[in-house]
Amino acid sequence: MNMSKPRVLLADDHTLVLAGFKKLLEDHCEVVGAAEDGRALLEAAQRLRPDVIALDISMPHLNGIDAAHQLRKTVPEAKLIFITMHADQAYVSQAFKAGASGYLLKRSAGSELVQAIEAVMKGDYYVTSLIAKDLVHSALDGTHQPIIQTNRLTARQREILQLVAEGLAVKEIAAALAISPKTVEYHKAKLMEQLDLHTTAELTKYALTHGFIPSE
Repeated sequence: MNMSKPRVLLADDHTLVLAGFKKLLEDHCEVVGAAEDGRALLEAAQRLRPDVIALDISMPHLNGIDAAHQLRKTVPEAKLIFITMHADQAYVSQAFKAGASGYLLKRSAGSELVQAIEAVMKGDYYVTSLIAKDLVHSALDGTHQPIIQTNRLTARQREILQLVAEGLAVKEIAAALAISPKTVEYHKAKLMEQLDLHTTAELTKYALTHGFIPSE
């Protein structure tokens, strides 16, 4: 029987949150690394090959949902647990479609994270009980938060939309994605046409209201 501790990679853009998670897990897991944005997470995951990746949805440069889609291809053996403030059913649905095995709210992570890791390591799924209550209330009152619209945009379009909304210039986006500035301009123009938007400010507002970048 393998008694080794699960190797966990953490991803959150708040340093204090990462420190708290590390402290919480130190007796139960081997925390092999931490990333503060989505692109750093992709690099760290490929390099460290963790058993479990605990990640937020709202992260700079590449949000957690889009990062998860890529992680499923690059480190398919890793179990993904989202730890987020988003309790809305649309976010939960997108997370599991992206390949999540677990979903926690930050306010419950202190009491549930270790339990969630144990569950996903056994091949089970784990969803916080707080979500279940929120899903019921959401269904009853008809409330619905904006969500990343993966069905309308390609993966490359979503990447470029987030980076434009974060204020990066075309050349900076091209360097970040290892593509030409002309390709960035092409995708940006297609985004505006497809979404019927006409300025960078409108693109930024769209990204904000549809969950691509944090509103805090």
